[in-house]
Amino acid sequence: MKDFSLLNKQIQEKLKLQNILKPTPVQSEVIPQILEGDNVLFQSETGTGKTFAYLLPLLNKVDEKKPGVQILITAPTFELCSQINAACKSVCDYKTVLLIGGVPLKRQIENLKASPFIAIGTPARLVELIRLKKLKTEKIFSAVFDETDRLVKKELYASTSELRNVLPRGTQIISCSATLDKKTKIFFADSKSIIMPEENILKKKITHWAIFAERRDKIETLRKFLCAENPQKALIFTSRTDQIDNIRSKLAFKGIKCAVLFSKADKVERKKAIDGFRSGKEKFLITSDLSSRGLDILNITHVIQMDLPEDEDFFIHRSGRTGRAGKEGINVVIGDEMEMRRYAALEKKLGLTVYPKEIYGGKVLDCGFESEDEI
Repeated sequence: MKDFSLLNKQIQEKLKLQNILKPTPVQSEVIPQILEGDNVLFQSETGTGKTFAYLLPLLNKVDEKKPGVQILITAPTFELCSQINAACKSVCDYKTVLLIGGVPLKRQIENLKASPFIAIGTPARLVELIRLKKLKTEKIFSAVFDETDRLVKKELYASTSELRNVLPRGTQIISCSATLDKKTKIFFADSKSIIMPEENILKKKITHWAIFAERRDKIETLRKFLCAENPQKALIFTSRTDQIDNIRSKLAFKGIKCAVLFSKADKVERKKAIDGFRSGKEKFLITSDLSSRGLDILNITHVIQMDLPEDEDFFIHRSGRTGRAGKEGINVVIGDEMEMRRYAALEKKLGLTVYPKEIYGGKVLDCGFESEDEI
């Protein structure tokens, strides 16, 4: 598929307004399969256009003469659901409804009375509304499971499994992620599997740096890095949710303001943090892995990892928040001796080139430099 001619004129015009004129490789591969009605499980690197790969063909199939939910989309986090909802509204005028936990059911039930065509939500809340017979399923022709490898993890598996089981027989099932494991492939064994060739975004678009710091010195190292590098927009990761506010407060004490995003914050606080970071009002956002999964925010110049995650997929998802939409970015790991050893092993396994850096004299420099005092 070389263009969007398979889609209706309305969608094509909406895409043109966003200067989207040609499909990405994954969109070229997936869109025709979805239009044919196939069940599709597809894997493509982060930042390659997976959301539009399933949204565009499904929106093309909506029957405006049949008010009611026709497309059901589930994702693991509030932020990703909101992002999908925004993407949907950018290419169509169909009514949508956002159904996520932590929001009063009564309000969502009222929104469903407006007969939206697309329902987007977290699996547990979607199941709850279906059980209450407030979310009708009889008109659903397709269901999407986004970030599906996360949806079939232990903590979400029961809700995801029940959601799939309550769908009408014959519902087209679409599922996607940047990484697919054996459990995911088994869960969607009845789907046509499309594994996109690596575009090597992790290698070609992202430069990887390593900065050594003892655990007790990491936050101060982060402060020095932010002052020396002055990133335009940086996403800061930590595996420990109890460290998010600690990092924020210590940076704030030194005059560096950061927004924070973590799963236990209420929806208003999380939305405020994301909106501020997305708009550029906030330059730095501190977050955990689970709450940031699948975030697509433009112009992130730096990803800073305050630890090296045990899960290799988390490293890939973290790094992939930069270097998106054809742009380049920098991924920085601030790690102790053990983490640097693991980073070296990961460098070899993923075929990356990691550049050791240090902060000296208010600048980020290659390790092993000679200062003027030493010459």
